Amino acid sequence: WSLWWCSPSPMLAARGLSGGARALRGGALRGGRGAHPFRASSSKFGGLGSRRRPVQPCAMTSSVSLSVPKLDTARKDDILANVDVFIFDCDGVIWRGDSLIDGVPETLAMLRDAGKRLFFVTNNSTKSRAGYLKKFTSLGLDVQPEEIFSSSFAAAAYLESIGFGKEGNEYTGKKVYTIGEVGIDEELDLLNIPHIGGPEDAGKRVTLAKGEMMHQDADVGAVVVGFDREVNYYKIQYATLCIRENPGCLFIATNTDAVTHLTDAQEWAGNGSMVGAIKGSTKQEPTVVGKPSPFMLDWMCNRYNIKRDQIMMVGDRLDTDILFGKDAGLRTMLVLSGVTSEELLLSPENDIKPDCYAEQLSKMLDV
Repeated sequence: WSLWWCSPSPMLAARGLSGGARALRGGALRGGRGAHPFRASSSKFGGLGSRRRPVQPCAMTSSVSLSVPKLDTARKDDILANVDVFIFDCDGVIWRGDSLIDGVPETLAMLRDAGKRLFFVTNNSTKSRAGYLKKFTSLGLDVQPEEIFSSSFAAAAYLESIGFGKEGNEYTGKKVYTIGEVGIDEELDLLNIPHIGGPEDAGKRVTLAKGEMMHQDADVGAVVVGFDREVNYYKIQYATLCIRENPGCLFIATNTDAVTHLTDAQEWAGNGSMVGAIKGSTKQEPTVVGKPSPFMLDWMCNRYNIKRDQIMMVGDRLDTDILFGKDAGLRTMLVLSGVTSEELLLSPENDIKPDCYAEQLSKMLDV
């Protein structure tokens, strides 16, 4: 299975996007009926290691055109007539930092009134799905727990899907070392996956002296790297030792986003900087479970019996949100309220083209 739907341009290759994510190999997610509302439910699914599905261009856009049409009334009517499910990125689409983007509540209400199903998918791993539910509620948005998918959940669900830490029904004692904030640890706890590191290693320092060595836990069988505002040299060295010296230790990244929106005032260095440190020290590529990896989409489609031709992906990033949608054969719309400028979108060097774009999500109300 190839991550790319076309050959990456020099611009994208320079950003380290070509070959950055290894194809996932999955099995059945385990769980059961009546499980915790945030637990992964049982669902057989394939496709994580299968041949890429061909991209189906929307009827509203020529498959050979290099231009990107702006959302207008005709395109909005076509979307509402043919799309049953909307997947929204969060940072840059729904909010910026802790500020809700204008018109979002009204737009979501309009889509729900039209009978559309909504999902919210974020690469930000700092919160669990329960944590994101609190954020949605604090911003006055009525969102259900099952509508939220975070990369912290994806990391835990991926480990469960491959039977991490088990041989048959027996536990092997393997555990996860996390670089990240509480979101990853909370999702691992929900699936009873043992872990160390994370927030507990914030503030730890390495004291160097003659003959000084750091000793890692030999039972660490996976390292998960997510966004971490308390990342330090101790965490980098510990993760490096686990990956390099523990036989078969997995290297998993929640995402490789270059930048993120911690506040609405500017862009901040994203998880790609944390993942890059571990890539550099281990000379290994991670398995990426967040966008543009198909893992969350495959889980969602199989869990809720959703067909891909029913879905539109709405995001603010070309290299994650739009690529995520295009590679899966979804309709796609880019909004300019996040990290992507109109100049970059329409640049001849950009070869990731959404089906249409708008200044922000609320343009769905205006046209």
